[in-house]
Amino acid sequence: MVTDAEWTRIRRGLRFGQVFEGTVVKVPRPGAIGIFVDIGLSVGGFVDVLLFPEQTEDWPTEGTVADFEIWWADSRRQIRLKPSDSHYLRNDFTDFVDRFRPNWPSEVGQPVRDPDPPPPR
Repeated sequence: MVTDAEWTRIRRGLRFGQVFEGTVVKVPRPGAIGIFVDIGLSVGGFVDVLLFPEQTEDWPTEGTVADFEIWWADSRRQIRLKPSDSHYLRNDFTDFVDRFRPNWPSEVGQPVRDPDPPPPR
């Protein structure tokens, strides 16, 4: 488990669009949630099912080594990735980005900021 300090240190060095070579380590329930990727950091990488083609045979399989870009980071101690290879992206990825991440092109290269602290209880 990654400590708060380690997670903060890792996040400070991350930028949206930053590319890592990663190895797919787990594809649980193909078509249901996404894949887990080892990118050589002490926190894991994850690619959400929403970024992949509908047909799971077009997804990278366990053991696949490929390039992945930092797509998102939130309060979870996990780096959200997107495949760099368009073969592994949903067919309508450009439209998907226009609808759900319209600022993506301008975010590339920007630091992955710490999420807002949770509200007091």
